[in-house]
Amino acid sequence: MKFINQMEPCFDDCERIALNEYMQAGGWVTEFKKTREFEAAIAKYTGASFCSVVSNGTVALSIALMACGVTVGDEVIVPDYTMVATPNAAELIGAKAVFVDIDIRNLCMDFELMKEAVTEKTKAVILVSINGRYPSRIKEFVDYCKAKEIYLIEDAAQSLGSFYGGRHVGRYGDIGSFSFSAPKIITTGQGGALITDNEELFTKIKRIRDFGREQGGSDHYLTKGWNFKFTDIQAVIGLEQMKKLPDRVERKKAMGKLYWDKLAEIPGVERIDTDFAQTAPWFFDILCEDRQGLMAYLKEKNIGTREFYPALHKEPAYHYTSLSFPSAEDAAKRGLWLPSAVTLTDEEIDYVCEHIRMYYHG
Repeated sequence: MKFINQMEPCFDDCERIALNEYMQAGGWVTEFKKTREFEAAIAKYTGASFCSVVSNGTVALSIALMACGVTVGDEVIVPDYTMVATPNAAELIGAKAVFVDIDIRNLCMDFELMKEAVTEKTKAVILVSINGRYPSRIKEFVDYCKAKEIYLIEDAAQSLGSFYGGRHVGRYGDIGSFSFSAPKIITTGQGGALITDNEELFTKIKRIRDFGREQGGSDHYLTKGWNFKFTDIQAVIGLEQMKKLPDRVERKKAMGKLYWDKLAEIPGVERIDTDFAQTAPWFFDILCEDRQGLMAYLKEKNIGTREFYPALHKEPAYHYTSLSFPSAEDAAKRGLWLPSAVTLTDEEIDYVCEHIRMYYHG
């Protein structure tokens, strides 16, 4: 068996031909018509009224916060278990990231603990749909934040192609944010996108990402802004990737169901409940005992894996709280991502699951 990477991007001749045609046609490389086409494709797929693509997913979250008026000294509530980009996006603009524990059943922010963390300084909540999953109480998040006049931003970096209640993930909050980094279901190498149905927020987003200008090519600055723009080169790749997205979504769901069935009733392995009718998992995840031993064993069998994110309050960069976040710590200790590339075959998934079973059964 060849080595099975935990994740790898997927390109073919479609991207290469499209890039060659773009360059032969005299494309200017910087963002222009192809970028607008890519934004329109994302808006259409998600059902959002507006979309703006930017340089990466972290920047996307910072722009979303700035568009919502978050500034120095404000507090932004984030889950303790998430990719570090989530709190970094708040800290980048001088706000304070306030950590909240997760619900171990879905790895998403705990609603009741979120409410306890709200103070008069709270300006926004960043809800992470980890691995495409929503918390079961998503509507309560929406209603609570609206009643408290707190912005709800969805970090849906891992969730393109996932839905909840017939609505695309990222469309319950005021702004939804996606990532197109290499491991995502579609990739442009780097890149991010913001979607919203609020035209006022969209106008602010467009200005912040482009120096605060009234429009491209103008040197009239209506607000402070920065150069967070995309490129047409990335958009050309993104448009080809978007054509493949529906098939990839269905494949991810099928892969997830296969993993779910194959990993049933293995002592030492806990599956994380996922609705594969709506969720296209970014990575396939388990909670397991003796994680390091399992990882070493699987590597010997040419199977790549990856540990979950750490509980962020334990990291030196954010070690400023004495609070306890037991569920985030548990996930960080036991969580393991299994091979998840969209090119993975059923036979390879069988191989992975069989060796997990053999490890725990001896």
